[in-house]
Amino acid sequence: MSLCFWHAPLLHQPSVDYLLFLCLRKKENFTEDVTDRRLVSVPPPSSQLDTRDKLWRIHSALLQCQKLLEKAVAKEEEELGGGKKGEYENKRKLVKERLPLLLLSTGELLKAAEGTTSLTPSVEGLELNVPTGLLDLKLWVYRVYKEVNYWSKTAANTLKDLPSVIVKEGARTTRARNRRSTRR
Repeated sequence: MSLCFWHAPLLHQPSVDYLLFLCLRKKENFTEDVTDRRLVSVPPPSSQLDTRDKLWRIHSALLQCQKLLEKAVAKEEEELGGGKKGEYENKRKLVKERLPLLLLSTGELLKAAEGTTSLTPSVEGLELNVPTGLLDLKLWVYRVYKEVNYWSKTAANTLKDLPSVIVKEGARTTRARNRRSTRR
């Protein structure tokens, strides 16, 4: 079984990223439509995309989400202070720990789908300009969590629909890599 089927549900069960998103919205009294501008930039979805392109699109989006999340958490702690650890901080930590696992899974499947050649998605041009005002910062962090929520859901749905050939190949690659690392 592929890593994706282990990690996609971990991040999304019971939608931890969504609970974090809701927790911040409740904490700051934001309405759902407070911002609709996207932070993550990838080509639009298309039914014409092959499996490799779908995986590349998801992997690229998750890479951008990881960079945004790292920056958001660091800036939030720097500007708003660590304070007491509550539900919000625990969910944030959980999402921050699980997102790299989903990213690893999509990367492994991307390698399996591409064979030996691998195009690494770039995070160049990613909007990492963090606002300086308190309200703007909170809105930006909210937008980051909204992106993480959207792309982890999209990844989970896309991974469910992948052809089984890619999933089996990804699992073989992972098992071989694990065997090599245990021999060292």
